[in-house]
Amino acid sequence: MPVVRDSIVVTSVSLEDSYRHCRNVARRRAKNFYYSFLLLEKPQRNAMCAIYAFMRECDDLSDDPAADKAGLPEAIARWRLQLNRALAGDVSGSAIWPAFCDSVRRYSIPHRFFHEMIDGITSDLEPRRVQTYEELYRYCYQVASVVGLAAIHIFGFQSVKALLLAEQCGIAFQLTNILRDVREDARLGRIYLPEEDIKRFGVPAEQLLSGKEDQQFRELMRFEAARAREYYDKSAPLLDLIHAKSRRSLWALRAIYLELLARIEKADYSVLSNRINVPARTKIALLLRAFLTYK
Repeated sequence: MPVVRDSIVVTSVSLEDSYRHCRNVARRRAKNFYYSFLLLEKPQRNAMCAIYAFMRECDDLSDDPAADKAGLPEAIARWRLQLNRALAGDVSGSAIWPAFCDSVRRYSIPHRFFHEMIDGITSDLEPRRVQTYEELYRYCYQVASVVGLAAIHIFGFQSVKALLLAEQCGIAFQLTNILRDVREDARLGRIYLPEEDIKRFGVPAEQLLSGKEDQQFRELMRFEAARAREYYDKSAPLLDLIHAKSRRSLWALRAIYLELLARIEKADYSVLSNRINVPARTKIALLLRAFLTYK
């Protein structure tokens, strides 16, 4: 059987119930994304929850510690087959499919983005050590940029320039996640900080598990954080290229991730000994600011 955590395996489910299920998944699991969803109009909010629910299913396939790792390639192949069937009109098998397919049709989201998301989780099935920044960029694109590319179809945009900027925004978000999760990922056998950078700053890969936060480690993290900030700066014009009614949602999401990066920097990159996050009260304050700024 496929490895499933948040979906309900069913023969059929109504569109209304499917959207309700996806909203519940997003409410429980989308710690940063869900706050920004609240600033969207209801149809857009529902669509974002449906796309997030699909993305969550993809992530859970590779991240579930109870999963039979030997059977994961087959489970992912079945999940890809379910995706193809759902997009072709057969929405049985999971509670997410009716809402997901309705959202994809409603906002004309290219199907290739969802296959690229699955490609991204496939690359996480085995322990991995990213060798170069080019390899890291490709990974970030598959697991984050494609989410942004799907999202701007829901936001609405006019210029094709928005596509490149959405890609860069996704890179910024994923690099921030990687900086936060260095030790957690290393425990899973995944080292996303490029090997070429680790060697450059003289940080043994084993140190990412040890919790030792010396000067070399902090310099490495500072270098990678500057890389993330560069992509935040590059993608900033995206706000002006999406429909006005969606801007406060994107602004809030960017603000939450920028706050996370700022907290990592303020903590002097002590991510091996601490779990750094953005408190709910800060997220709510940023939502209020977005609401008052973009009317």
